[in-house]
Amino acid sequence: MTAELVRGQNHPLPHTRLEIRVTAGAPVMPCATLADAQGTVGGAEWIVHPGSPSLPGIEVSRQAAAALRFHVDLDALPPRVHLVRVLLALPEGIGGPDRFGATAAPFAAVTSTEGAEVASFTLTGLDSETAVVALELYRRQGAWKVRAVGQGYAGGLAELFGDQGLPQARAFAAGIQEAVARHLASAVQTPLPGGTDGRRRRSEGLPLAPAPGPATPSGSTPGTVPSAGPPASGPPSSAGPQSGAGGAVNYTHPGRRTSTPPTPPPAAVPAQPGRPPRPVAGDATGWSMDERLYNQVWGMFEDLARTTAAYRSAMDFAESRLDQELDRVLSDPRHRIGGAGDAAREAARAKHDQLAGQAREVLDRDLAQLVAESEVVEPALPPAYARWDNPVWHAYRVPMEIPMALRLGDVHLPERPDLRIPMLVRLPLERGLWVDSGRSGSEAALMMDDAQLRGLAMDTAVAHAARLLAAYPPGEFTVHVIDPAGSGARSLAPLTSSGVLDRPPAAGAGGVATVLATLTQRVDLVQMAVRGGAAESLPPGLDTAEQLLIVNDFPHGFDDRAVTQLRYLADEGPAVGVHLLMVADREDASGYGPLLDPLWRTLLRVTPVPDDHLADPWVGHAWTYEPPAVPPGSGVLLQVLEQVASARRAWRR
Repeated sequence: MTAELVRGQNHPLPHTRLEIRVTAGAPVMPCATLADAQGTVGGAEWIVHPGSPSLPGIEVSRQAAAALRFHVDLDALPPRVHLVRVLLALPEGIGGPDRFGATAAPFAAVTSTEGAEVASFTLTGLDSETAVVALELYRRQGAWKVRAVGQGYAGGLAELFGDQGLPQARAFAAGIQEAVARHLASAVQTPLPGGTDGRRRRSEGLPLAPAPGPATPSGSTPGTVPSAGPPASGPPSSAGPQSGAGGAVNYTHPGRRTSTPPTPPPAAVPAQPGRPPRPVAGDATGWSMDERLYNQVWGMFEDLARTTAAYRSAMDFAESRLDQELDRVLSDPRHRIGGAGDAAREAARAKHDQLAGQAREVLDRDLAQLVAESEVVEPALPPAYARWDNPVWHAYRVPMEIPMALRLGDVHLPERPDLRIPMLVRLPLERGLWVDSGRSGSEAALMMDDAQLRGLAMDTAVAHAARLLAAYPPGEFTVHVIDPAGSGARSLAPLTSSGVLDRPPAAGAGGVATVLATLTQRVDLVQMAVRGGAAESLPPGLDTAEQLLIVNDFPHGFDDRAVTQLRYLADEGPAVGVHLLMVADREDASGYGPLLDPLWRTLLRVTPVPDDHLADPWVGHAWTYEPPAVPPGSGVLLQVLEQVASARRAWRR
């Protein structure tokens, strides 16, 4: 039975592996401090926060969100730790509430990893506070308990950390705020001047790739921005961003609201008692099926990351324990004669096999549940989220509004390579893409010759461009192509033959200069209009649709000026709807030296062949990326592009 705690009340914890689920009426930052038996925080290295989201036994999100989870394994905490304080704080500079009293009271629930609620606490009575100690998990006589605290600080995290004795508390708190700010663009996509959109609630999922959003401060992780209470004005509007000559310029996602999304539909009833429930597509929170599926996909990603991390940790523990026990056997003189040593070694190996078997059993159980969920979710995905072989593409119609996200491929881990999670990034894009046409080090790349790999990289770029074109309403996305030597003609054929390009691919140094000058001027004009609050004064002929520039064979055909313009477009373009899609080998581009390093870091690297280059700082996984592949012999890509071209022609009439 759940214990509903009041301030100061405690409750025993029957589990050592816990989740603390927090919901609030506005985005909040998650932090936690570890302390010894005297309640002393040993230093900054004893604090987990969005800039440093994990320590042994505890993990928090990198984002500020209105729905958060703390993952706690009390057995994995260092022996010196006797107290864990769970902290919440309001992020600064996002236009949200400036104190907890201006929003709904946060609610914290302590649950088992299976979701069974143990205790809950509503943090009422807060007013001018901007940071609060929500809960304490503490150890007494070998047993763990949870205490409801609710102690707030009007001076924010700086005052809170100072009260806990942390040196340079103000500077440390400012660093956390800065870390959160780097991830807020996708959580708080502030409309550009002239826009009327609000914000839309998102899940607390962890993205693998940076989740886009053009607003500043720039960031890379999705978040949630609801407010308390029922919807203020019903479900999201279908109105898209305004564009066109003289119109307001707004590259944020359409239809955002400031109210909390409805409760997700209930999961199916288990077929048999004790069995996990049958998966249901779209059982996450969200205003629409599009949003619920997006949140569910990221939930699957998180579950796979956590269950694999737990398995690897358990296997490491089993190996470490085996090594320690074997060392003890070898160091004990009594085991050097007779059969005592052999028996001790056999016992150690038997214990290792038992621990490894238990870990594998748990992993197989969790992976089977995720496979079952994937089998239900994958067929239900909309075109923007679906693989090219999904039948939904054969029923494709040009959309009237922009989806939340776009699929850039799949990711998987070696423990279950066939369990592939869609790699979704938010729209509009915050970062451009670099399709690496070089030998990236993967086995698949090393088996190809250079020409084959470059052709496949260009095919991949065209597939990405086609998805972007297919995701946008008519007239809201324009593609330019730079192909200096014409080497990409075969791969570009679907774009050129379908008629989705306004101009043929630019060739030669002159073509490169013309396209870059046009897009650079567009960025300058829109930036000046937006910053001056005069978006209506843009020239009548200016295309305010989002722009994608595909660059093939870089850096061939590019002089220093052209490279500088590319750098400018990569840095400044996304905020005003201009994005790069580079197809290049980084080794070929290395001749430009440090000039290109910032460009490489600015863009999101993807590959035309499977490659395990995607690093997950949360749990240390190296995810294998699988590019979006059009089935051999399929005409689906050209069919989709022809529909897009037809809709563009009708829109221009």
